[in-house]
Amino acid sequence: GVEGEVEGRRMRIGRPDYVAETVGTTLPEPFLALGRGEGTVVVLGEAGRWLAAFRLADTLREDAPGLIAFLRRRGCHLGILSGDGESAVAAVARRVGIADYQARLSPQGKHEALMRLQQGGQLVAMVGDGVNDAPVLAQAHLSIAMGGGTDLARNQADIVLLREDFGALERGIALAIRALRITRQNLWWAFAYNLTAIPLAMLGWVTPWM
Repeated sequence: GVEGEVEGRRMRIGRPDYVAETVGTTLPEPFLALGRGEGTVVVLGEAGRWLAAFRLADTLREDAPGLIAFLRRRGCHLGILSGDGESAVAAVARRVGIADYQARLSPQGKHEALMRLQQGGQLVAMVGDGVNDAPVLAQAHLSIAMGGGTDLARNQADIVLLREDFGALERGIALAIRALRITRQNLWWAFAYNLTAIPLAMLGWVTPWM
């Protein structure tokens, strides 16, 4: 959250537990009811008084379901690490069909969750765009930042999507898979050539010009 002075009044806006330290009382029932729906609740308060509550909901990118389906076909296990509230993260996870999600994570919490995956032998790719994502982008085996994200996130990433387009990531993965397949084919051709041509040359059956 953020704390500041407005016309001589000290105010806080942010997570309810953060603002409650300044207000000094528990959340009123209307604010609690707002938090039971989907989305993240942000509240505003000053000493002894709750002033307002806002519920923020995330809009899913139109191309996100397509990318998720593509990754599933490639055998990838998908998960969400988020600092948002439980209800907001659960709603997004439900919409895209991802069962493995964690909410209300600090940057350190995201980093620890990713470390546990790596210690379990997982090869981890991370997509992020915020300042809070910088530690996990730096830790992941492969990190991808959105072009519209923060400078810190882009600086920590291995790949930056210049356009806000998950389709570009899908095409990039497909191209990388094709390039790897061709590279392996070339190595096998080189191996087969060396296995046959060099022994024949040593026996004198193949001359240099041939």
